[in-house]
Amino acid sequence: MTFMPKVRRSPQDKKRLSYAKDRRNAYGENDKSSRKNIAKNKRAPHRSNRRWETVVLEAAEGQVDAGVEEAVESRLLSRRPKTWRKWRDEPLWNHVQDNLARRAKLENAGEGFLS
Repeated sequence: MTFMPKVRRSPQDKKRLSYAKDRRNAYGENDKSSRKNIAKNKRAPHRSNRRWETVVLEAAEGQVDAGVEEAVESRLLSRRPKTWRKWRDEPLWNHVQDNLARRAKLENAGEGFLS
């Protein structure tokens, strides 16, 4: 194992790294609500898929019949399962640029109004 000396960074380098690595929630919701909503959004599609399978498989109850078995299997495979994926937050640099652009736009709109 080799020894890696600690790199000393200037404040400007630290700020540049912060802009590149830090992220901000840009979804439009309260960032605290994500704790509950992420879990809820993961649960809902799985629950829906389980319900769909139960409804379809209820048609196959009773005596074993090859025709019914094939129909139920084809119906189960005909529908793609629902999924949900989490999106990552946007980089801090993009967030800051958007805020600055919005602020400049509002200032320019205000100048024309007051003149």
